[in-house]
Amino acid sequence: MFSITLKLMKKSARMLIPAGIAILIGTAFIAATFLFGNAMNDALAAQNTAQLGGANYVISPDSGKDLTDKDQDYIYTRTVNDFQLDRIRATKGVKDARAGYAGSVTVTRGNKHASSYVITTATKRTLLPVTITQGDQPADSNEIALTKSVADQLGVKVGDRVTVNSQAAQYAGKTGDSAGNTGDAGDESAQNADGTSSHDGDSDAASGASVSSDGANTADSGMTVRVVGLTDDPNGAYAYYGGASVLSDNVITAMAGSNDFGNLPVYLVYLDIDDASDTAAASTVKQVSTLLPKHFSVQSRAALVEESVKSMSSGETSITTIFLLSFGILAMLVAALVIANTFQVLVAQRRRTLALLRTIGANKSQLYVSVLFEAGVLGLIASALGVGLGIGLMAALCQSGLMKATGMTMRLVLSGPVFTVPMAFGIIMTVIASLGSARSATAVTPLEALRPIELTDTRRAGVVRAVISVLLIVAGVALCAFSVWQMSENIAGRDSMADKQYPLVLLAAIIGCALIFLGLVLSATFWLPVLMRGVGAMVALAGPSAKVAHANIQKNPRRVAATGAALLIGVTLVSTIATGAASAKQTMNEALTTRYSVDMIAAGTDMTGKQAGEAAKVKGVQSSIYAPTRMMTMKDADGKSLSVLVVGVDGVDALRKVVRSDLSGVTIDGDSVLMPKYSAATGKDIPLDKSVTFTAGAAEAQADAANGPSGNDANGSAENGNGQSGGTQTLTLKPRKVDYRRIASNYAAVAFVDASHFTNGGIKADGHIMLMRIDAEGAGVALNDVFTNVQNVFSASAGVTVTGPVAERTQWETMINGMMALLVGLIAVAVLIALVGVANTLSLSVIERTRESATLRAIGMTRGQLRRSLAVEALLLSLVSGVVGVVLGTLFGWLGSYMVFSLYGDTVFPFEWATNGVVLGVAALAALLASVAPARRAVKTPPVEALAEA
Repeated sequence: MFSITLKLMKKSARMLIPAGIAILIGTAFIAATFLFGNAMNDALAAQNTAQLGGANYVISPDSGKDLTDKDQDYIYTRTVNDFQLDRIRATKGVKDARAGYAGSVTVTRGNKHASSYVITTATKRTLLPVTITQGDQPADSNEIALTKSVADQLGVKVGDRVTVNSQAAQYAGKTGDSAGNTGDAGDESAQNADGTSSHDGDSDAASGASVSSDGANTADSGMTVRVVGLTDDPNGAYAYYGGASVLSDNVITAMAGSNDFGNLPVYLVYLDIDDASDTAAASTVKQVSTLLPKHFSVQSRAALVEESVKSMSSGETSITTIFLLSFGILAMLVAALVIANTFQVLVAQRRRTLALLRTIGANKSQLYVSVLFEAGVLGLIASALGVGLGIGLMAALCQSGLMKATGMTMRLVLSGPVFTVPMAFGIIMTVIASLGSARSATAVTPLEALRPIELTDTRRAGVVRAVISVLLIVAGVALCAFSVWQMSENIAGRDSMADKQYPLVLLAAIIGCALIFLGLVLSATFWLPVLMRGVGAMVALAGPSAKVAHANIQKNPRRVAATGAALLIGVTLVSTIATGAASAKQTMNEALTTRYSVDMIAAGTDMTGKQAGEAAKVKGVQSSIYAPTRMMTMKDADGKSLSVLVVGVDGVDALRKVVRSDLSGVTIDGDSVLMPKYSAATGKDIPLDKSVTFTAGAAEAQADAANGPSGNDANGSAENGNGQSGGTQTLTLKPRKVDYRRIASNYAAVAFVDASHFTNGGIKADGHIMLMRIDAEGAGVALNDVFTNVQNVFSASAGVTVTGPVAERTQWETMINGMMALLVGLIAVAVLIALVGVANTLSLSVIERTRESATLRAIGMTRGQLRRSLAVEALLLSLVSGVVGVVLGTLFGWLGSYMVFSLYGDTVFPFEWATNGVVLGVAALAALLASVAPARRAVKTPPVEALAEA
C-alpha cells in the first residue's frame, strides 16, 4: 500500500505544491528563528566579554544569594592592593594581570577639548580590551594611547603632547584630599547585556568635564602626557563611549584623585593564564585563589560566556528566540488550515481511485494510513527544504553585514534544534492537518467508483460550537469593558484597580481580546458565509460571471469559513500591530512634546555670543535663542526648597520658536515668571503660591555645594548683585505654569523671566544657555551630524556642555518604526501562507464543479467568463476576510493603545490607511494570481470530456 501511496503522490505532485510551500515557509521561519537566536546569543556573549580582551580568566565577586549588604559593601570597596597584583603576576603560569579600573577624563590640546573614557594599561598588549592600531600601549609614566576619534577631533598624532584632567583630580587638588576617588571603579565591566554601560552616560560626561565647580576653565591645571598610541574598539567593548583610551598607571591614579595606584577601588582583575595544559591551568588558578580577598574567585572566560548567554535566556532558549518562535508557530498553525484544504483537494480528486482500491480489497484502515503516510512524507520533504532555506537566508543575512548597523557582528551558528524542531513540527502539523481528509477517505465506498458523487460538504455547524463561541465572545467583551473602565477611572484620578494592579488589568484586556478573536474564529462557519452571501449578492449585479461566483461560493460554507479564518488570523494581527504602532507614534510624539520640550541645549559659564551665532548657522538648526542664566533657589507652596535655573528671554514669542509646548495665551513680562508644571527631579506637580521669591547668593551657594557641580560656585562662596561675597539677590514674581520639561534636567525647574531682569542688574548672570529647535530631516542632514557640528562650535569652551533630548525623541520613533516593521514582516508570513490556502480552496472548488463548469460551457459561457467567475470568487474570499480582519485588528489596536499609552498622555486612535490598504491590496492581487491555475484547469477541459469525467 505504501508503494501505491508514493505513486499517487508522484501523480499528484502538482497538487501537493501549495501545501508543500506552506510547510516550507513555516519550517524555514522556525529554523531561521533558532539560527537568529543562536547568532544573537553568540554576538551578545562576544560583546559582553569583549572587555576581557585577551584574558582567559577573571577575578570577580562571587555571585551568591547569601551575600549580605555588609558583604556587598566589602566587595565594592576593595582596592588594587587587596588583590596583591605583584604576587599574582609572579605566580607560575600567570603571563599578565590587569586591574579593571576605568573613568572619564577631558583631553585638551590648545583650545580644543574632548571627553574620553579611559582604562588601565597592561604589560602585554594582548590583555587590553582595545586594539592599539598605531604606536604602543602606555608603559612608562605620563603616557596615553588615545582613541582615534578623540585624536582626530583634537588633531593629535603619536608623539604629540596633550593635557588630561578630570573632576576628581580637580577636587583633590582644591581640597588636598588624595583619597577622593570618584572615578568609575571597575566601571569598564559594568555593562549591560547589549554591551552598553549600566553606568549613566551623563554622569560619565560630568565626571570627565574639565571644569571646576565654579565654572572656571581649568584645563591648564591638568596633567601633561605624551600620546604613545592610538586605539580602536573593533569588538564594541566600549561602544557606549565611542571607544576607550589607555592611561599609564600614574596618570590614571592622578585622574582618580589619588596619589597611589594601589588605593584605586577595583572589583575585577583580568588574567592571562597559560592554559596549554588543563592540569597546569587548574593548579595556577588554585594558587591565585589563595591570594584573593574573601568573596572573590577566579572564573574562566568560558564560564563567563556561558553566564552571559544564560542572563539573556529563559531556561535554554533565549527571549529573542521565544519571541520570534511564537510567530513561527503562528505561521505553522495557519499552514495547518492550508494543508487540511490541500488534502481535501487530494481526496476529492482521487475519489474514483480510492473507490477502486476498495473494490480490489483495500480496507478502510489501509486508506486511512495511506493518507497519513502521504502527509508524513510531504511534511518530511517540505520541512527538510524549509530548514535548508532557513539556513540559507540566515547565512545570507550574516554575510550581508546588515546587523553591523546595530553594533553587532553576527555569524551562522548551527545547533541541534535548528534541524530537529522545525522538521518535527512540520511533520506533526502536516499529519494532524490531514486527519480529517483521512477520515473522509475511509468513507468512500466501492460503489462510488461506478457513479458520480456530490462532493459538496453540506454539513451544518453544530450547536455546541455556536454556544461555546458565544460564551467566549461575551466573556472577552466583558473583560475588555472591565479593563477600559478601570483605566478610565485611573486616568480620572479615582480609585481604580489599575492604580495598584495595572499588570492584572492589562492582562485582562489581552485575555479579553484573545477570547473575542477565538470566539469569532470558531463561529466563522456561521457568520462568514452569511457575510460573503450579502456581499456576493451586491457583486452578483455586475454580470453573469459575478453571479456564478456568488452562487458557487455558497456551496461549501465550512471550507469557505476555514479559508477565510486562515486569512482572518494574519490580516487581524497585521492590522493590530500597524494600528498599535501608529497610535504609539502619535501618542508618544505628543507626550514627548512636553517631556522633551527642547530639541538641543548648549549651556555653560564660558559660552559666548559669537559661539551661539555660529551654532545657529549649523545646518539642521532651525531656530535658536541665546539667553543669560542664573542658578537660584525658591520654595514651593509646601515650603520645599527647589533649585531653579532662571533664564532671561525677550518675550514669549522668542520662546515659541524653540520650545515644543502649548504657550498660547501666555505672556512673560517684568512682573511674571513662566514656570514648569512638573518638577524635573520628582515628576510631581510643583505647588505654587500667588507669588514666588527666587534667591541667589549664600543659600544658593550652599545648595550648590550639597548638590555638586552645576556650573555655579560649589565651594561655598556667594555673590551679591555687585558680585561681592556675602550678599544675596532676591526676585519676587507672579508664576504662570505651563507643562514643559527637559529644558535642563540637572535642575528641579527651569523658569523663564523677562531679559530685563538681567540687563537692569536685578539678576547677575553666571552663565548662558542656547536653546535650539532641530530639523535635520528638512535640512537633509543626519541628526548625529547636527549634534557633532554644534559640539565642534563649542569645543574651545571647556565649560560648555551640549545635550540633545532630540536624540532620545528620535530614538523612540526609530524604535517604534523598527518594531512595527519587524512584527508586520513576521505576521506577513502567516498572511502569505493563508493566501496559498485561497488557491487550494479554488482548486477544490473547480474539482467539485467539473460537471457544472462543463454544463456552463455547453450552454454558451465563454472561457473568459469562466475565468472571471473564479477571479471574482477569489476576490470575495480574500477581501471579505481581509476587511473583517482590518476592522477587528483596528479595534484591538485601539484597545491595546488605550491600555498602554494612556499612561503617558492622551491616546490617539488612528486608522492606518496605508498599511491596511497595502494588506488588502496584496490580498486582492494574490487572490487573482491564485485563481489562474484553477481557472486554467477549468477551461482547458472540453465540455464533452468534462461531462463524461463527472
